[in-house]
Amino acid sequence: MKNSKIILWLFILTLSASCNEDTEDPRFADAYIKTAITASMQEWYYWNDQLPQRVDYDQYNSYEALLEAIKYKPFDRWSYLTTPQAFDQAFTGQNSGHGFGWAIDQKQDLYLSFVYSESPAGKDGWQRGWKVIQVNGRPVADYKTSTGYNFQLGPAEAGISNSFTFELPDGSLTNRSISKAAYQANSVLNRSTISLENKRIGYLAYNSFKATAGLSPTQSQEVKEAFDYFEKEQVDEMIVDLRYNGGGSVRVAEQLMNYLAPISAKGQVMYTDIHNRNKEEMNGEVRFTKTGGLDLSRIFFIVSGSSASASELSINCLSPYMEVKLIGQKTYGKPVGAFPVSGFNKFLENNGIELVPITFSTANANGKADYFEGLPVDYAAQDGVSFPWADPEEPRLNAALQYIRTGSFPFNARQDLSPPQWEMIDDFTGLQQEFPVY
Repeated sequence: MKNSKIILWLFILTLSASCNEDTEDPRFADAYIKTAITASMQEWYYWNDQLPQRVDYDQYNSYEALLEAIKYKPFDRWSYLTTPQAFDQAFTGQNSGHGFGWAIDQKQDLYLSFVYSESPAGKDGWQRGWKVIQVNGRPVADYKTSTGYNFQLGPAEAGISNSFTFELPDGSLTNRSISKAAYQANSVLNRSTISLENKRIGYLAYNSFKATAGLSPTQSQEVKEAFDYFEKEQVDEMIVDLRYNGGGSVRVAEQLMNYLAPISAKGQVMYTDIHNRNKEEMNGEVRFTKTGGLDLSRIFFIVSGSSASASELSINCLSPYMEVKLIGQKTYGKPVGAFPVSGFNKFLENNGIELVPITFSTANANGKADYFEGLPVDYAAQDGVSFPWADPEEPRLNAALQYIRTGSFPFNARQDLSPPQWEMIDDFTGLQQEFPVY
C-alpha cells in the first residue's frame, strides 16, 4: 500500500477515535486494526526506532504476520498478539490442556518433567520421572524433527484426547489415555525442607510467576504460603529451582525477591526499568521492601535453557546483595519485558485483540542488563529428570547440597555437559512460551 494510503488510514483512525465511533464494515475494520497495531508499536515498543517507516498492509493476510514482519530482529523473539481473556487466564494459571511438561536426558530419553496437580494428568496420577515410551501408539523417535520434536498433541482445547505409554521407575509399563480439560495450574511444584548436618535447607521448585486471581496488589498466594512454610521450618539456606520457569508476572517476581533478599537490602534498588523515548517518564527504580523473616546471605538457583524472563530478572536483581550460585545450564536470555497495551487503543480493545509487545528493559543495581545470551552457571550439571522433586541424588540439587556441605561443587569432568538438544520452551511461541505446558 502506498504511503499516502497509510496516511489516510492514520487520519481515519484519529478522526474515528476522537468521535468515539465504530465501523461495521469488515474491510475498514481490518485496515483500522492493522493501523492500530503499527500505531501502538510506534508508541510503546521498546525498539520503536527500529520499526519500518512504511508498511504495505496488503502484504499481510493476518495480524500475526504483520507483527512478525515489523518486529526488530534478531533481538525480539517475544512480542505477540492474543486476546484479553487468554492473557488474563494465562497469568493467573487458568489453563486448558493435559497439564504436564517433558524433557530429555543426556541419553536423549524423554521423561515427564512436571505435572500440575489439578490437571487431567495430575488427577490421573502422573509423576515427574516417568519415561515416555510411546505417544499415540508411536515411539518418541518418530516425532523428532530437524530442530527438536513435534508431538502433534493438538491445540490446548478441552476434549482433545491423546494416549501415552510410560515406563515407571520400577520398570513396569502403563498405558494412559486422557482428554484435555480446563484446570487451575499450580506454580509451586514442590516445597521441602532438607536436613543436612546442622543446617535446614529450604527447597522450592517454582514453575512460573503466576498471580493469584483476585488479589490486589498483584501477588501469588502460593509464594506467600511457601515462604510462610520456610519461615516456620526455620531454614538456614534456600535452593530455588527455576529449571522450567519461563517467566510471568514481574510483580510476582518482586514478591519472590522480597522474600529471598537479605534484610540489609530493604530500601535498596531492586532494578531500574527503561522504556523507549516516548515513554521516558515511565523510567524509574523499584526498591526492595523485604517481606518475611528470612535473612539469607546466599542463595542457590537451579536453572536451564528454559529459565527465562522473570526468572532471570530475579537472579540478576538479587546478585548485588547476596552470594548467588547458578547450577544447571545457561539460562534462556530474555532481559526485556512486556505488558499488554491494547487498553490504550480503542480499535484493538473493541475487537478483542491484545497486543503484548516488548516495552521495557531492566538493569540491576550494578547496571547489569542485556544478557541476551543468557546467564552463565557456576556449575554445569545435567537435568536429572528421572528423579522426583527434592531427591538429594538429583544431579543439580545434589551439587547445591554438596556446596553447602563442603564449600565446593562436585568434580564433574566425566559428565556430558553439552546443552540438551531440545528444550520444551522451544516448542512454544507467544503467550504460551511464557508458560509452556502440554
